[in-house]
Amino acid sequence: VQLQAFGGGSVEAGGSLSLSCEASGDISNLDDMGWQRQAPGKMRELVASIRPHGEEKYFDSVKGRFTISRDNAKNTVFLHMNNLKPEDTAIYYCVASSVIGSREYITRGQGTLVTVSS
Repeated sequence: VQLQAFGGGSVEAGGSLSLSCEASGDISNLDDMGWQRQAPGKMRELVASIRPHGEEKYFDSVKGRFTISRDNAKNTVFLHMNNLKPEDTAIYYCVASSVIGSREYITRGQGTLVTVSS
């Protein structure tokens, strides 16, 4: 699986940004998709994930502000980010899992930078 992310950029606090990520290649076993982020000097964290049938999960600090969605027909996952805060500044990575038999394979795409100024 290859992941190509789009979006990101710079915005002032309170603003909005959207990210998208398209999966390609061997997507026959594509399962969960989501977004991770890593801020300077901090550990990478899972921001949000979504199952193929639509079940969503969010990191506590983004609940109510971020919305994840996916278009299974286009193998694309979206992250809509509202009311952005300076602490949301990070490199955001698209991630996807593929399940083959009993094994899960995780793919991470290239990062896209989100910068929120105060």
